[in-house]
Amino acid sequence: MPQTQDVVELILQDHRRMEDLFRQMRSVEADRAGALREFSALLVAHAVAEENEVYPALKRYKNIDDEEVEHGEHEHDEGNEALLGLLQVEEAGSEEWDSKLEELVEAVTHHADEEERTILNGARENVAMPRREELGAAFLEERERQLKADCGSVENVRRIVQSAKSS
Repeated sequence: MPQTQDVVELILQDHRRMEDLFRQMRSVEADRAGALREFSALLVAHAVAEENEVYPALKRYKNIDDEEVEHGEHEHDEGNEALLGLLQVEEAGSEEWDSKLEELVEAVTHHADEEERTILNGARENVAMPRREELGAAFLEERERQLKADCGSVENVRRIVQSAKSS
């Protein structure tokens, strides 16, 4: 269980874990496929929890830009599409793997950086700690529910990507 319930800190912790997993997926000495499985589950669970529990609540705050929140949702779609590309690569460490991994790193790193500068800083400045802790508890609960449902499986990621394209 994380030390904090502050939704801003919880999201930042996930971002740092994703960066660690990127390093593992790039390393010839690491279990790249295992790192990808963990990354896939974390990315999907994290995004679903943000979209279901955090983003709708933050849109209610007048000093948090709704367009930034909606842009964050769009970037989740891009990250999921890049994730699916990597999940479909046959051989970890192949040229195709490296290429798809860099597309994923670029999409997720861009989103995390933007989210941290805009949405999370806005939440830090405009949302009282008790409310951030409530959102953190809801975020963790939804994230855990997603992880238990094997949200990072290639089948589920494919379904998410197809659903986003059709909406």
